[in-house]
Amino acid sequence: MKKPRPVVDEPQPRKTDRADKAPSTGYSLVVDGHFKSHYETVEAAEEAGMALKNRFQMLQVQVYDAENKTRSKIDWPGPA
Repeated sequence: MKKPRPVVDEPQPRKTDRADKAPSTGYSLVVDGHFKSHYETVEAAEEAGMALKNRFQMLQVQVYDAENKTRSKIDWPGPA
């Protein structure tokens, strides 16, 4: 005797941001030419970029402003 198969709900498609396309709003970190994390304010993006730069000085870190479509480089000030 065959058992009835349980009905499985269709999984909802996940909304994923593409890393190769520039965001349309807010601010994003660009690490070695690739878009990474997204932030609502420039201060939050700069803080995250500086924290990343403090851990890994060899990375090229920039903050991308989606509204103006500009990038600003995060420079590591060096050891205090």
